[in-house]
Amino acid sequence: MSTQQPGREPRTADAPPARDSGARVLRWAAAAALLGAFLVFRSFDSSSADTAIGAPAPVSTASAAPAPSSDPVVTMRPTTGPSLPRSEPTRISIQSIGVNAPFAPMSMDATGVLQPPPDTDRNLAGWYKDGATPGERGNAVVAGHVDTKTGPAVFYLLPYLKKGDAVDITRADGSIATFSVDEVDTFSKGDFPDQRVYGDTPDAQLRIITCGGVFDRKKQDYEANVVVFAHLVSSRNS
Repeated sequence: MSTQQPGREPRTADAPPARDSGARVLRWAAAAALLGAFLVFRSFDSSSADTAIGAPAPVSTASAAPAPSSDPVVTMRPTTGPSLPRSEPTRISIQSIGVNAPFAPMSMDATGVLQPPPDTDRNLAGWYKDGATPGERGNAVVAGHVDTKTGPAVFYLLPYLKKGDAVDITRADGSIATFSVDEVDTFSKGDFPDQRVYGDTPDAQLRIITCGGVFDRKKQDYEANVVVFAHLVSSRNS
C-alpha cells in the first residue's frame, strides 16, 4: 500500500465536475498516526434545493478544539479491556438509528486518498482495511456516506447516537463484536483533532466517521465531520 509519508504535503483528489444537481464533497484532512496518511472522503447529493438533503443537526460542536499535539485522548481505556483476533468485518448494525449494512473495504491510493464506498449504494459502510479490524486491539476506522445523489445514506442519522448505544459488527470469523458509544462529536475541518480520532489505542476501539454540519453550496463541501467514539465491550457467536 502506498501512503502519504509524514512531513509531505498530502494530495487530494480533484473535485467532481459541477452538476445541476450539485455534488457534495466530504474531505478529511487528518494527519493520522494510525493511518500514517491524510484521508479524503467524498459524499454526494442530487438535491438542488437550498435546504437539500444533508447531514442532520450535529449533537455537539468543537469549533475551538485544541491542536492535535495537545488534544487528550479522552476515550482511552485500560489495556485490560477485551479484544479479539484479527477478522474482517462483514456487517454493521446500529439498532438505535436503524443501521443494518454490509461492509466494503477501503484503501488509500498512491496519492494518500482514502477511496470511499461506492456512492451508488446508499446502504454500504466502509472500513479501512490496512488498519485494525473492528474488535482487534487498536483503533478501527469505519466510514460511510451521509447521503448520495439519490437520498439519505447509511450514516444519515449518525449524529443522533447517544452515549451507551450499542454498535454490533459481524465479523468473518462468525463473531459479533459489540461496541459501546462513548461520545459523538462534530468537528469543524479546521479544528479536526487528528490524534484523538486516529491515534493508536491500547485496547479495541472504534471510530465511525461521516460528513456533517452545514453544506456550503458555493464550496460544494460540508463544513464539518461527525465522529463516533466507541470501545469494545463484548463479543458473541453469530
